[in-house]
Amino acid sequence: MNDKFDPDWDPRAEEVLRDPSAAYDEMRERCPVAYSDYLQWSLFRHEDITRVLHDHDTFSNAVSQHLSVPNGMDPPEHTAYRRLIEPYFSPERMEAFEPTCREIVTDLVRNALAVGKVELMADVALPFAVRVQCAFLGWPPTLHGPMVLWTRRKHEATRAQDRQALSEIAREFEHFIDDLLESRLQAGAQPEDDITATLMHEKVEGQPLSKEEMISILRNWTVGEVGTISAAVGILAHYLARHAELQEQLRAQPALLPVAIDEILRIQGPLPANRRIATCPVEIGGRRLKAGERISLLWIAANRDGRVFEDPEAFRLNRDPSKNLLYGAGIHRCPGAPLARMELRLLMEELLERSTRIQLVPDQLPTQAVYPVSGLATLPLWIR
Repeated sequence: MNDKFDPDWDPRAEEVLRDPSAAYDEMRERCPVAYSDYLQWSLFRHEDITRVLHDHDTFSNAVSQHLSVPNGMDPPEHTAYRRLIEPYFSPERMEAFEPTCREIVTDLVRNALAVGKVELMADVALPFAVRVQCAFLGWPPTLHGPMVLWTRRKHEATRAQDRQALSEIAREFEHFIDDLLESRLQAGAQPEDDITATLMHEKVEGQPLSKEEMISILRNWTVGEVGTISAAVGILAHYLARHAELQEQLRAQPALLPVAIDEILRIQGPLPANRRIATCPVEIGGRRLKAGERISLLWIAANRDGRVFEDPEAFRLNRDPSKNLLYGAGIHRCPGAPLARMELRLLMEELLERSTRIQLVPDQLPTQAVYPVSGLATLPLWIR
């Protein structure tokens, strides 16, 4: 722990939890490299975060006590595992999976329209993220309920920094994956059967993946996808509900959706932060960090940095997409971005095409999600 600095801020303070984006904006201008007892160092400026993303020698991704493939690896180890994972999100795989994803979307939107008034996060966003991820991996519908529960418990334990609970949840997930792998092994599953079976036949540098490595990859895919996708769905629907003119524009011009989705999620990101650890003493933003100190990269703050994005809270379709850190940058850029973009596009297409108006419920205000989750905890909407 750093014993030189008094805390610059409290990430768990009431005013931060009430309006994280505003709090991060204020910190970016007042203290862009800030120390806290909860997170150690946090970076808020686009320039500083971009520097970290491209300097993996000084800022390591190996921050977890658990194996994390490939997120928690540095080159050269990271390179081999990343090469294995990227083909799972190729254009060919996305094209093949799109009809299944659309079926899930159609079912959820049809049900929401039949009811009219929905609590979007519980009724659409989280079920959508879980169902799509299970379908993508070839997991049965019986796992939808356990996956929802597991995701919620993981977020709660992370927020509380309850290491014992996190270890228990990790063990539960290992047993959960063990059963899936064993059932495929007993059935003689072949690579073409589903993605989980394909993973069982993979090799890295001539060696088959260990069970621990397979569990880590599947854990990263599920936690990363379910949490951020459900948050993103809520953010998008909430933004559209507050901007009726944009709803109409996107209904009339659905080809604009991919750019519009990335821009809305730049303004209010679905993932608050990622972690790094300093491998050596380093100065950044005028602060001196010791080797071994933890660093949080506040994506939301970086993507609202006025030095990079003119009038950052304004929605604009003509911004430079290369500056948007929604999916990261550099060698650790999210490999699942093609899947995430397809999911969100299909859901927004269907929601806009089948409805005439998405509205907030006047007497039921949305509630803010709490770090480490972004977006909304609840979102009552009229969808007509």
